[in-house]
Amino acid sequence: MDLKDVTNMIIELDIDAVASAVQQLIDAGVNPQDVLKALTSGMDEVGRRYETDEYFLAELVLAGETMKAAFEVLKPHLKSEGAGDKVPIVAATVKGDNHDIGKNILLSMLLSAGFDVVDLGSDCPTEKIVEAVRDTGAKVVALSALLTMTMNEISTVDKALQEAGLRDGVKIIVGGAPLSMELAKKLGADDFSADAIDGVKRIKALLER
Repeated sequence: MDLKDVTNMIIELDIDAVASAVQQLIDAGVNPQDVLKALTSGMDEVGRRYETDEYFLAELVLAGETMKAAFEVLKPHLKSEGAGDKVPIVAATVKGDNHDIGKNILLSMLLSAGFDVVDLGSDCPTEKIVEAVRDTGAKVVALSALLTMTMNEISTVDKALQEAGLRDGVKIIVGGAPLSMELAKKLGADDFSADAIDGVKRIKALLER
């Protein structure tokens, strides 16, 4: 078992074997940061294949789940290595919307990029989002809205963060089929992303502003 094997497990979507493979590498004394790099390079290749239509949404979803399984094993070791906790990113699918595929893919990619992610799940009440931002000091809130009728929840979250006195310290990025950059801005968001791969790039940019 070596680092190349875990890279290939991500690319080949081998969700059943990846966790034990990561554990084997850790037990063998491999640096957890090197394991993370190997997993990330697998996700980079999955992203490349998705962008060139070699992989489709189903593969992207499964790659995300495979990465998540690997990361569960790896995460405690990264912290003990003194990697330092990054400022968390709070993510949720808005109230009234149970779709979470896009959000979950984004979260897997953020995890593989080394971010600390707080996943509030789907159909998430606004108060829960505000509470998470207050508790964690998150600098970015990523919201998913896949249904036209739930888009206005983005505006509700924006207003609730303003009322809580937290909005100035946090950026809101949104995604979902009915949205566009123009709509996102109208609803009070700072940015919009059409897919998870672009979303990671945009979140990095938001954190640098």
